[in-house]
Amino acid sequence: MTGRQMPAGDSTQGALFDDADLRPLPAHVGYRGPIACSAAGITYRQLDYWARTGLVAPTVRGAAGSGTQRLYSFRDILILRIVKRLIDTGVSLQNIRAAVDHLSTREGEDLARITLMSDGASIYECRSADEVVDLVRGGQGVFGIAVGSVWREVEGTLATLPAEDPDGENVVPAGVTDELAQRRAQRAAG
Repeated sequence: MTGRQMPAGDSTQGALFDDADLRPLPAHVGYRGPIACSAAGITYRQLDYWARTGLVAPTVRGAAGSGTQRLYSFRDILILRIVKRLIDTGVSLQNIRAAVDHLSTREGEDLARITLMSDGASIYECRSADEVVDLVRGGQGVFGIAVGSVWREVEGTLATLPAEDPDGENVVPAGVTDELAQRRAQRAAG
């Protein structure tokens, strides 16, 4: 993470710092590449390149030779989506790597309370509305990514999509209760 490290503050700014009702999926549940791409808004080529270069590697199951499927966790997909937004705004790969390394040290609720701000050159972590205002006043903050909001987007996208465990067993998404919906989820898993 480049830029200055900011102290933790009172999280009072609604959508930028609201982490209510965040429900992470179990860490052992994974999503295949095409589903991860869809949920993150990236191409399979980007996903493959980022996995091979170590930018965002799958944590549920990595590729172990020809024919194996990588499995990406909820957290992996959350970070993929954040990386996509940073790339779209012109942040350098070096700064994106630093941001990914920084985010990987954060746990669930702590991660969701972060807003990443950037001026296009550096990335800053903010934990309160006051910190955001200080950055903008100083001319440093140009755009922000509220991790909690991205969390909810990914959560909504993955809510009914098929998942599997590291052994390849299908995991029926929460909320999929009827047999027809289960069959659709399994068919989508391919």
